[in-house]
Amino acid sequence: MRVVVVGGGIGGLSLGAGLRSRGFDVTVFDRDTDVTATGGYHITLDDRAQSALAELVEAKIMQRLLASGSALRLRERDAFWDRRGRLLGHGPDLSDSGSVDVDRITLRTLLAEAVGDDLNLGRTVSGISYDGPHVLFADGTPVSADLVVGADGAHSVVARHLAGGPTNRPAGIIGFSGRTLRQDLSLPEQERLRSRSGTAIAPHGAALYVGFLDPVGNAALDAPELRMSVTTGPTYIWGAMLPESTATDSLRTLRGSELQAAILDVFRKRRWAERTLEVIAKADPHSVAAFRFNAASTRAADLAPWPTGRITALGDAVHATPPTAGMGAGAAIRDAASLVKHLTEADVTTAVARFEAEMRQRGGEVLALAMKTVRWILATDTALGAAATAVGTPLLAAAARLRR
Repeated sequence: MRVVVVGGGIGGLSLGAGLRSRGFDVTVFDRDTDVTATGGYHITLDDRAQSALAELVEAKIMQRLLASGSALRLRERDAFWDRRGRLLGHGPDLSDSGSVDVDRITLRTLLAEAVGDDLNLGRTVSGISYDGPHVLFADGTPVSADLVVGADGAHSVVARHLAGGPTNRPAGIIGFSGRTLRQDLSLPEQERLRSRSGTAIAPHGAALYVGFLDPVGNAALDAPELRMSVTTGPTYIWGAMLPESTATDSLRTLRGSELQAAILDVFRKRRWAERTLEVIAKADPHSVAAFRFNAASTRAADLAPWPTGRITALGDAVHATPPTAGMGAGAAIRDAASLVKHLTEADVTTAVARFEAEMRQRGGEVLALAMKTVRWILATDTALGAAATAVGTPLLAAAARLRR
């Protein structure tokens, strides 16, 4: 059986690696010319995602991944703050967590290695033809396959072809992200943020997530000789969030230090304390980026709305998920493992039907979790929500002080 995978992101590479390990004739096409040229900074793989990945790649790949990952169990409990930096509360105890944070570049590099020569870079797919089916390219001869799988993200050419239109829509939030070395922050701010992740909330839809990543000090597997993470010390990976509007959408055209300054200006106008913004101000300007949150429907029945056939899709191409749950990449890996499993057990049509049924359920569950946070942030942008947040956060801060 010949399988063509369109898209060399986490889901597409996971699928390619799994199919190759089981002897399938598989080719993965991606428009990038370098696997390290990828957006995003770190992703979280929970136990389910790690188990799925272990089914797709060799054990040595998993060992190198864990040696390059930052274990959540070694972090302090997550924190919640207000815009003044006052502690509001804590997240759950992570000491029993099996989840791992890993650089997206590191994971993509490992997966590309597992796919090997079956990965074709610098090939832009322009369309799909049911005749064959065939994959069409912006340049070059079409390629035929027994099965075509779209793993080409939220703006998927394959899924749009299948669904007859977009499979997701803007979620109402513009996100901004960057990387800040812990050592570059002032000592008071290092002490406040500590070795944990946290989220700050405020009126008018402004929020700031600060993730802690340390693949060296918090390595999931103590094997320095296997480590290949691009993050080499304690680092904060932050994500600022603002409601989408003409003003915030225009920021997406900015880059580097200009974008960094614009983000700081917006948060200062919303009366955020300067110390809470230090993690943005001290970030590497080249790491600062802007992106729109896109989301598919949270109803499982709405996902993959096409007849089962020899063309399908997975990951964000079907269930585009905002990063607010930290589960999008993990869901794509689980999609890949599901499809590989069913293709080894049944004919193509039956396998795809079983896979799509499982994917719809999985995608709906992940989206529901991610959209809870999105709706919570957007609720603070209403008159009532802004007032409730302004009044409630000082009370929560006072309660937190009493508990200490």
